[in-house]
Amino acid sequence: MNWQKYQNELMVLAAAMLMLLAYSYKHNQSSSQIIQAQKTQEAVHTLKHAIALKKVWKNKKTKQKVDKLKILVPAAKLRWNKKSNKLQASFVNLTSLELNKLTTHILNLAVQIQLLDIQKIGAAYKVEFKCNW
Repeated sequence: MNWQKYQNELMVLAAAMLMLLAYSYKHNQSSSQIIQAQKTQEAVHTLKHAIALKKVWKNKKTKQKVDKLKILVPAAKLRWNKKSNKLQASFVNLTSLELNKLTTHILNLAVQIQLLDIQKIGAAYKVEFKCNW
């Protein structure tokens, strides 16, 4: 076979192959940059969220807000055990209105809830609550 006859076509084919390889490399690099930028943006968002939570949990008034749980229900229905930044409370014989007030207040607190157990006993409710901050 005479290669001299097809020399120009072979050079064009080699150049086209080289162009395709360069394009695929460029495409892979740009897509990996986009993925890396998305990962960085997600990490920054997570970090900002953690900083915001740290500010909320660091709030000095959290203890006062937790202590407001005591006045939501009568003292006869409450067993309260608070040590430093940990709370263990038990509420018994709650009406549905008291339960709604209590759960709304609990869920709006900036605390880490370890246990929130609500049981219905007849027409009354029993709530076990453990948290720390």
